[in-house]
Amino acid sequence: MENCMDKKVREETKELLSKFKRTKDNLIVILEEVQTKFGYIPKVAQLEISEYLGIPVAEIYGVVTFYSRFTTKPKGKYNVSICLGTACFVKGSKELLERAKQKLGIEEGETSKDGKFSLDSTRCVGACGLAPVFTINNEVYGKATVKKLDEVIDEFMKKD
Repeated sequence: MENCMDKKVREETKELLSKFKRTKDNLIVILEEVQTKFGYIPKVAQLEISEYLGIPVAEIYGVVTFYSRFTTKPKGKYNVSICLGTACFVKGSKELLERAKQKLGIEEGETSKDGKFSLDSTRCVGACGLAPVFTINNEVYGKATVKKLDEVIDEFMKKD
């Protein structure tokens, strides 16, 4: 039996899919659209994409889990991501990740119980000259320190 949320996701995914030709070449762009719409790629949406494009859901899941920019878990309103690429790591990003875990009370890959924050790491955001960096919802904060991380997160904590 389908719950209300699954039904809503199914209907909204079908509507989104109607903008695309039924060709496998559109898979990545469709997944990007679905993730933008829902904040992640729900299983129900993967099933709809599979049916629409005529490709196995396992293949879609394989693409979703292969690319780090896609996620099958809902993210928080504010997605904190710490770069652990070489330049950032050498300049102390591991300490930033540990502080973010402590401050947010969650582990990497998790979302806070209130749904406000999620925490991830990435390998490179293309801002090596600003190392170490972290992002919140794709906004880059460079030359980061634990103090700067605390200040920025504190500002986001004050928001609704």
